[in-house]
Amino acid sequence: MSDAREIQDIKGVSTWSAFCATLRRDLIIALKRRNDLLNPIMFFLIVVSLFPLGISPDPVELSSVSAGVVWVSALLASMLSLDNLYRADFEDGSLEQLLLSPQPLYFLVLAKNIAHWLISGLPVVILSPLLAYMLYLPSEAYWTMVLTLFIGTPVLSLFGSIGVALTVGLGSRGLILAVIVLPLSTPVLIIGAKAVTDVMFGLPVSSHFALLGAILALALTMAPLASAAALRISVN
Repeated sequence: MSDAREIQDIKGVSTWSAFCATLRRDLIIALKRRNDLLNPIMFFLIVVSLFPLGISPDPVELSSVSAGVVWVSALLASMLSLDNLYRADFEDGSLEQLLLSPQPLYFLVLAKNIAHWLISGLPVVILSPLLAYMLYLPSEAYWTMVLTLFIGTPVLSLFGSIGVALTVGLGSRGLILAVIVLPLSTPVLIIGAKAVTDVMFGLPVSSHFALLGAILALALTMAPLASAAALRISVN
């Protein structure tokens, strides 16, 4: 009930204040739920750490697949944490209060997406150089790896929000969520991994960053609108 009361407090304030209140609320709740906060990070670390055991400890082989390994692990870690985006709000009724708020739902959904990225995406970006070193990624590709993840992981959260919004009312949604989100996220994974690989071979990567930036701009514009519409359909 306290969460619903916090959502009700959004009424009667400016859009910016409502945006900040929603963002702050989601971050505080995430910090209180330590397990939900640590699970994606630990999953990311474990998956990347297991690849050398399953492929080969040879530095040359690991270096050739390191970009793809880190990106696939980042995508899977994002998928693991997506269910927390609206589930708790749906179960305690605060999601309905959010939908009834006079503030534009676009900005409230965007605030929740940003909070999700800060919790699950930003730690992946910060940890990526360490794991890239473990996979023998050449040092000249480190910054490209970090920058592509910094641009790409918000897209994973934004596109994932659409799938979660569509399935929030379903009891069993794991497979359906994957079917919806993975096709949307795959282009980002391909472009991000290809940019890191091209840097390793001395090829230009400006076009890759341009594509990632364009996808991020599209996701920031359209994904919260699609998520808001999907939430109205799912809740009603």
